[in-house]
Amino acid sequence: MTLRPSSLAFAAASLGPAGLLLLGAVIGGAWPFAALLGVTALALLLDTSRLGLHAGEDQRDWLPVTIGILHFILLAAGLWAVGAETHLDLPQKLALAVALGLYLGQVSNACAHELIHRGNRRLRALGTAIFCSLLNGQHVSAHLLVHHVHAGTARDPNSAPLGQGFWRFFGRVFVGEFLAGWRAETRRHQTRPLWRHPYALYLAAGAVTLIVAFALGGWRGLVLMLALALHAHLQLMLSDYLQHYGLRRRVDPQGRLEPMGPQHSWNAPHSVSAALMLNAPLHSDHHMHPARPFCTLRFDPDSMPTLPRSVPVMGALALIPPLWRRIMDPRARAYAAAPPSHGTIVPTSEPQTGSQPFVLSE
Repeated sequence: MTLRPSSLAFAAASLGPAGLLLLGAVIGGAWPFAALLGVTALALLLDTSRLGLHAGEDQRDWLPVTIGILHFILLAAGLWAVGAETHLDLPQKLALAVALGLYLGQVSNACAHELIHRGNRRLRALGTAIFCSLLNGQHVSAHLLVHHVHAGTARDPNSAPLGQGFWRFFGRVFVGEFLAGWRAETRRHQTRPLWRHPYALYLAAGAVTLIVAFALGGWRGLVLMLALALHAHLQLMLSDYLQHYGLRRRVDPQGRLEPMGPQHSWNAPHSVSAALMLNAPLHSDHHMHPARPFCTLRFDPDSMPTLPRSVPVMGALALIPPLWRRIMDPRARAYAAAPPSHGTIVPTSEPQTGSQPFVLSE
């Protein structure tokens, strides 16, 4: 495998903070604070620069697999360092825990999302294992079977309608996503015994995660694991909230649903934060072509709604619903008032495969 400089620069956005986190967990000193700065201030600062990071085909598999393996190493090291060892003082432990939570929520979640869309069974299993280790295995079923079919409609709990604040959205989707995925999987596996239901795997894997957390860090490790899982889940739901807020698909008088188009997802083509999240903020192209790997996702500013700031910045704004609505509601209304996109109208019961042609404007 030959690694081009452009690929290495893109990979450094996600692998660099992982290295800082590992040093922080093992060595301590200033490294936990460096890790915290790496996933916050440094990423935000670089996003405002003209630094261009571009994914290459040569990193299509090795980068998400590497991040996936590092995820488990970092999670174990963090639980051990915070829970069982005494080489870190309280400020170092707090910095490490916050930095690890941000990394899991932004990078691990994005990596798992990338992998569960792959056709390779082993890669899908790695993505599923990452979500299960964050006590969020049900997201695999809900995302693939519900979100990608019904995104932009009231049938998808992860698509926020115009005017709904994030905290109300989070309270609804926290339970709604679990139930929607359960119903979808139950319909698919009606003849299977309960122990072969995918949710049995998710719950069992979650239980193993908690047992390992206790073994690594005692009660503090167990509490930290629960806190990290909640933090990661909140960040994942923030991404869904940002990427679909107020953008609804039209339904014709016969009840046929407009296919997913470039206008149905918000995008954030900010170089460093997009690389940090494996181009997940290039969301329109992902929904139009769900099987397309991160290194080939494209962005057209003329047809794809764009968030005014990067995903981390907009995520922070979403935590303050009045400020979020003031900024985003006029933009969402403008897209809603735009002429409907052209394309074949399909029945709402049919899944969207994301096979519509898409050409990037020059």
